[in-house]
Amino acid sequence: MMDVEAWLTAGGLALLAAIVFAETGLLVGFFLPGDSLLFMAGFLASAAGGHILPPLPVTAFVVFFFAALGDQVGYLFGRRVGPSLFSRPERRLFNPANAQRAQVFFEQRGPRSIVLARFVPIVRTFVPVVAGVGEMRYRTFVTYNLIGAALWGVGITTLGYYLGEVDIVKHNLEIAAIVIVTLSLIPVALEVRRSRRPAVQ
Repeated sequence: MMDVEAWLTAGGLALLAAIVFAETGLLVGFFLPGDSLLFMAGFLASAAGGHILPPLPVTAFVVFFFAALGDQVGYLFGRRVGPSLFSRPERRLFNPANAQRAQVFFEQRGPRSIVLARFVPIVRTFVPVVAGVGEMRYRTFVTYNLIGAALWGVGITTLGYYLGEVDIVKHNLEIAAIVIVTLSLIPVALEVRRSRRPAVQ
């Protein structure tokens, strides 16, 4: 968390935009700390965070825009490379197992996976690509992409902004970030549990 704070303090809004885009739009960005990054960005946009980043509306919009743009790039990349993505040899920054994991996630949940994947590290990097490989209807993808970018990008950034002004949170940012990330996974856990229930005959 302190590294993330240092990154944003040094790189500002431009670095925030670049990291969000890389994590959602570039296959090599799966290792980046998306959730804790957004929480810290919200905090640094608040008075308690020293207004290191621009006001919340500006910061949240930048996160939303580049999160949505990243998924669009991932989708178009998937449409272009097709199934060859899954047959590529493992490399230092690319493991086909990650793409296959995302494919299972996508197949089990359909269009909802575009939204849910935002809250799952690694999976959120590959699901847009898988949607492109599967040739999901473009209009459907765009709709769920925008919803996901808003819930994840704007939602977690806004939580960081307001919770960061609470004294107990302000003095325990690392713990608070872990809690927020854990809570953000609840909808995904509920969806996974629901999808594993046997169908009623």
